[in-house]
Amino acid sequence: MISIKKYAAIDIGSNAMRLLITNIVEQKDKETQFNKSALIRVPIRLGQDAFTVGEISDENIDRMVDAMKAFKLLMKVYKVEKYKACATSAMREAYNGKEVTQIIKDQCGIDIDIIDGKIEATIIASSDLHSFLKTDQTYLYVDVGGGSTEFSLFADGKMVTSKSFKIGTVRLLNNMVTDIVWEEIEKWIRTQTEPYENVILIGSGGNINKLFKLSGKMQDKPLSYLYLNAQYQYLSSLTYEQRIAELALNTDRADVIIPATRVYLNAMKWSGARQLYVPKIGLADGIVKAMYQGTL
Repeated sequence: MISIKKYAAIDIGSNAMRLLITNIVEQKDKETQFNKSALIRVPIRLGQDAFTVGEISDENIDRMVDAMKAFKLLMKVYKVEKYKACATSAMREAYNGKEVTQIIKDQCGIDIDIIDGKIEATIIASSDLHSFLKTDQTYLYVDVGGGSTEFSLFADGKMVTSKSFKIGTVRLLNNMVTDIVWEEIEKWIRTQTEPYENVILIGSGGNINKLFKLSGKMQDKPLSYLYLNAQYQYLSSLTYEQRIAELALNTDRADVIIPATRVYLNAMKWSGARQLYVPKIGLADGIVKAMYQGTL
């Protein structure tokens, strides 16, 4: 006898908004399964507003409202019984962020929680990440978003420390990350990983997932530093239009993929990691797991 629950998570990021619908399958004396039923991604680049002018524009508020109405209808069609909506750095930093959440609540009936970087890292850690970790190895988990990047160090199967930095693909595209921020990240990574040998990187985010897909590797195989660096050089040699036409990248992916790759490369260099694993996990997965576990 099995029981199936339908949960959904809405991730409102700096580069895109995502709706994840998950089937939660419960069986007696068996581990609960979390099966993705649908994933819808809408490329509303809120970070372009929030990080350059400090507010979400009227145009993007209208687009958000339309997207959230669509998400609400999709959840109804899929018969979702429980959901949670979380917004990250763009909504955190826009001075009208709370006003936007009220507009969406009034027009769409959806409550949005604006979460900080530490909570974001903790939610992601609630995902399937733990099933991936081996207790005899050390991992640096790197989740590159549009506005911020979360770094979490795991040793002996447990999180040792985590930190969020204001460095993300949209900020990098707009030349809003100073050398001082890079230096702070380098110092933090080197300091935290120095006591450990053979650190392995775990990458999360749409860009590293796309890079992994382009590699053609099996899910349990890692990317090497040499491969990632070669891809970085190759992508940098192409024009924006070539990346769309020749690599079939989405228009909102073809520009941010280069700065994202740079973050992963530096994280590997500063931690001494030679391998990068890319499990299919992210904030939305973590939200579903945390709802189910009652920790959110």
